[in-house]
Amino acid sequence: MNMKIFIIEDDAHVLAALHEGLAQWSYNVSSPDDFSQVMENFVAQQPHLVIVDIQLPKYDGFHWCREIRAVSKVPILFLSSRDHPMDMVMAINLGADDYIQKPFHMDVLRAKIQALLRRTYTYEEAASDVIEWNHAMIDFKSGGIYKDGKTVDLTRNEFFILSVLVKSTNEIISRHELMKMLWDDDQFINDNTLTANMTRLRQKLSELQLSDAIVTKKGLGYMAVTL
Repeated sequence: MNMKIFIIEDDAHVLAALHEGLAQWSYNVSSPDDFSQVMENFVAQQPHLVIVDIQLPKYDGFHWCREIRAVSKVPILFLSSRDHPMDMVMAINLGADDYIQKPFHMDVLRAKIQALLRRTYTYEEAASDVIEWNHAMIDFKSGGIYKDGKTVDLTRNEFFILSVLVKSTNEIISRHELMKMLWDDDQFINDNTLTANMTRLRQKLSELQLSDAIVTKKGLGYMAVTL
C-alpha cells in the first residue's frame, strides 16, 4: 500500500521539491487546493502523515495542527524556517510528532517520515475514520462531532442515529428502520425512547448550529440534509 502524505505548505518551490522528492519513494503526495479548505481536503484524502509549515495564509500551522489533532491521531511533522525553541515546544505541545527546520536535507526528511510511519502503523491502522458533514467533522472512532473548535460528545444511541442518517444524507430513514437497526445493535429501544434520543441529539447539534441539519419528514421518518 502506498502511504499518503498531505503537505500544508504555501511556498511553491518547497512544495514542488517535496512532491518530487517524496514521489520518488512511492509516496502518494497531495496538498490543499485552497487554504480555507484545509480540513475538508484532509478528510477527503485521509492521509497517513501530514507535513505542515508554520507560516501559512489564512491560519498558521499551529491552528491546523490543533484542528487535525482534534479529529485524528495521524502523525504530524512540522517543516519550518522558524528556529525559536518556543515554536518547537508549541508544535509538540499541540500534538506534533516531529519538527524539522528549513533548509532541510531530503534524505533526513525521508528518514524522519519512514520512522514516523513505521512507528505509527506497525501497531495500529491508518487514520481515524472521519467524515465531513456541513463543515463539521464526525469521528466514528471516538463517537464525537467537532466544528469550529468545539466538540460535542454524544451517547451511543445518539451517535448511532446520527451516523445512520449522515451516511444516507438526503435520504429518508423511517422510524421503524432506525428502531430495527438499534435493536439489532443490541440497543433495546422503543418508539418513545427514539423520540427522546432524537430530541437530545438535536439539542446537542444546536450547539454547533446544526439542529436544522436533521429534518423530520412527517409520517415518513428522518433525514440528514446538507445546509
